[in-house]
This record gives sequence, C-alpha cells and structure tokens, in this order.
Amino acid sequence: MFDRPDYSADDLLQDCRYDTYVAYLILIVIVIALILGPGIWVQRVLAKYSKPEDRYEGTGASLARHLLDKHGLQSVDVETTESGDHYDPIAKVVRLTPDKHDGRSLTAITVAAHEVGHAVQDHTSYAPLKWRTRLVGAMSGIEKVGAGVLVISPFLGILTRIPALGVLALLAGMTTLASSALIHFITLPTEFDASFNRALPMLDKHRILKSADRPHARRLLTAAALTYVSASLMSLLNIARWIAILRR
Repeated sequence: MFDRPDYSADDLLQDCRYDTYVAYLILIVIVIALILGPGIWVQRVLAKYSKPEDRYEGTGASLARHLLDKHGLQSVDVETTESGDHYDPIAKVVRLTPDKHDGRSLTAITVAAHEVGHAVQDHTSYAPLKWRTRLVGAMSGIEKVGAGVLVISPFLGILTRIPALGVLALLAGMTTLASSALIHFITLPTEFDASFNRALPMLDKHRILKSADRPHARRLLTAAALTYVSASLMSLLNIARWIAILRR
C-alpha cells in the first residue's frame, strides 16, 4: 500500500480557504453574467438587424405616425430623443432615438411598432401600464433619496456614534436603488404585451414586414421588451460601485 501523506491543520485550513475563494469567484461570475447578459444580448440583436439601413422604404418615425393614425391616435406625437426609445404616457409622445426615428432598418421599424404598442395600451386604459407609470414616477424621486442616503450613511454612523445606524442607512439606500430593477421585472408582462399583443399584430395586419423578416422581428420584439429590464439590471452595478466607494 502507498503511504498517505499526512496533512497538517494548516494545510487543511489553506485548502478550505482555496475552495471558498473558488466558490466566491464562481458566484461573482454568475452574478455578473446575470446582470450583464440580458443587456449584451439586447444590444447585439438591435445592432444585428440595424443592417441594411435601407431595408424598408419608410422610416421608423413615419411608420409610428402611420400606425398611430390607424388607431385614431392623431393627438399622439412622434419625436426624436437621446434618452432611449420610449412612449411617454404623460406627454402622450412616442420618442425614438435618431437611428430609429430616421432609420429604415428592420430594427427601426420594429422598435417603432413596439413603442406604438405602448401608446395603444394607454389609449385602451391598459391597467398594468397605468400601474407601471405610477410606480416609475414614484421611484424616480425615491432613487434620488436612496443615492443621498448612500452618500451620508458613513457620516451618519460617525456623527451619531451609533455604527448600526450607518449600516441601516446604507442598506436602505442600496435597497432603494435596487427597487428600479424589481419594478421593471414586475411590469415585464406590460412590455411583452406591447410587443406581441400590439406591435406584431399591427405589423401583420398592415403587411409592413417582408415575409422573411417576421421571425427576426419576433426576436427584435423580445429584445425591445427586455430593454428596460436590462437597463435596470445594469443599474445594479451602481450598488457595487457605491460599496467600493464607501469601503475606501
């Protein structure tokens, strides 16, 4: 029989530490993949079907205008924006980034239809959209408060000489910043409704899509539905940034 080497307590402790580090590293990679993965996929899909740029005769803006008029929504405007494609239910405006507003690619056409889908939801008093509008409006102010709480949390513990108070403030601030992602997860059905119960039927009904483009349009509509969620997940990285800053 071969002699089994003896391991000291220090060796066992070192092995345990190594296994723990590996487990932490794997966990970190998984978390980063979950946060960054959806956003990377969304951007790749949008970019892929942005070529060729002249796939369709009309622009995203002209299609949006056409679909809005077909639904009796002449009062809803179509504007260009640098703040991301969205429908503003307060101002009653479909806003498209310049590449979608003036573009004639499959991406431009499909994203424009998705945002019109939200306008139709608003017109028909689609309850989940109204709930999301209220939640997002409420959270915009709360997120600013959360950022402020994160800034003052380390000083709060020092000034009051109650460390636990600073820790509680830090946790409250991080929870506030993370709530944005949670809201978009909760309201994700609203996005899929805009894509597949509104936009895709409109594109089919008015025969907008080239026949070969329909399966690709479905992928784009999925990406459009996940845009807010992927952006919210990316915002979770702000929490890690704040933790790194506060640890200095």
